Amino acid sequence: MQAQTTSVEPEVTSYLSSDHIQMFVGGKWTDSDSGEMLDVIDPGFGRRIARVSAGGASDIGRAVDAAQDAFRRGSWAKMPANDRAVIIHRLADLVDKHRRVLAQIESMDVGKPISQSYNYDIPKVSESLRFYADLSVHTRRREPIAVSGYESYTNKQPYGVCGFIFPWNFPLQLLGIGIAPALAAGNTVVVKPAEDTPLTSLYFGKLVQQAGVPDGVINVVPGLGRTAGAALASSKGIRRMSFTGSPETGRSVAEACGRNLVPVKLELGGKGAAVVFDDVDLASAAKGLSNALTLNAGQVCCTATRWLIQEDILDKFVDQAVSDLQAVKIGHGLESGTEMGPLVSQKQKDRVLGYLKKGEDEGAKTLLSGGAVSIKGHESGFYVTPAVLAGSPDNICAKEEIFGPVAYVMPFRNEDDAIELVNRSDYGLANSVWTKDIDKANRVAESLVVGINYVNTHNDIPMGVPFNGWNRSGFGGGVLGADTLLDYFRNQSVTRPRT
Repeated sequence: MQAQTTSVEPEVTSYLSSDHIQMFVGGKWTDSDSGEMLDVIDPGFGRRIARVSAGGASDIGRAVDAAQDAFRRGSWAKMPANDRAVIIHRLADLVDKHRRVLAQIESMDVGKPISQSYNYDIPKVSESLRFYADLSVHTRRREPIAVSGYESYTNKQPYGVCGFIFPWNFPLQLLGIGIAPALAAGNTVVVKPAEDTPLTSLYFGKLVQQAGVPDGVINVVPGLGRTAGAALASSKGIRRMSFTGSPETGRSVAEACGRNLVPVKLELGGKGAAVVFDDVDLASAAKGLSNALTLNAGQVCCTATRWLIQEDILDKFVDQAVSDLQAVKIGHGLESGTEMGPLVSQKQKDRVLGYLKKGEDEGAKTLLSGGAVSIKGHESGFYVTPAVLAGSPDNICAKEEIFGPVAYVMPFRNEDDAIELVNRSDYGLANSVWTKDIDKANRVAESLVVGINYVNTHNDIPMGVPFNGWNRSGFGGGVLGADTLLDYFRNQSVTRPRT
């Protein structure tokens, strides 16, 4: 029996059936100057579902000019924070109203299950918009400075044009949590979505128009990283830059921004560790980490792919986790009951399979054999099954980010042993500690070199808790926290002698 497929909304069908989807610049829909196109592939079927205009350097230039004009001559930066908040709230309401449409487009574009995009990804967008809109209303822009003989204060001002380059794994969610604080602070933005998954970012432009956001405040230019992305990072018209993606590309973005002395926020890759002590509820911990590993087919920078298990429970934990992973239902994102969809592209599938071979060639023991799998009715899709490896901490699969559903198991003896193993990594994005002893959990968590630590959960980030990376995982400020709003203000001092 073939799995039941979610009925596609007429609006989704209409959106995807157009000849091509244009870019959104200065409040208008426009083709790229070159006329070039990008094919957008449904990874569940391995076939094209849409074409979009492919922007280049000149298109990025037009978008930056539009954003500059909106900032300098428009009303956005000048209007009171509560007036901006009203518009941002209106935009959030439209995201909620079109939640089903956005969730379906996201699932078809990325490959993730509709349950994830509908219940988590899209709601996070509207939640972020409202959070920062409200926060901006209650943020004091002027603070007095107590200095003898002077009347002095600091004043917070928006930067101007902020550039954003987002990856393909959480396209709209990352756009929402990324641009919300910049907009709430009064900045204008230029967004370059990933070339693999630009569809919801472009649909968002439709909602921007409906919400009454002034022209040029939000601009979306899809294109290749080496052309549109590089042009945005090196633009002399931007005043703040944010990049989410790989450490390798992050270095290039930082170098380009450095040449123009533009401050940059980098949220890069990770090799998250889960430290599981022998006093846990074993079934709950195994299920939690199995769910984390298969979330978005493992294409999550903050997920736990290094499983450090205390020696006494190692075999039982692995048996339970393997059983949980073998039971995961793999299928197209729009099919009922799908728990893990395909990888985003053939390139990513080849990457994951390549790492599995490299790990085994370096001596890793296979505890659960992962690999390519053919799904009935979706034989051309980019599907793989979860894998669990074990072995030396020096194995390539224990050290490098794979970005797929591959866990690497290592035993540890005690707290000190676990902390040393975790902190060997060059990354520092997100880890978790699993134990019933809360004092031990906090003690170990505070010893790990990482931006965020979870306790008895993973990939569970509430709005308002700062999320940022250390080491190869990034720098320049985080996301989701209240302090992120302050990242998009420049501080100015005003002082005069008392007479």
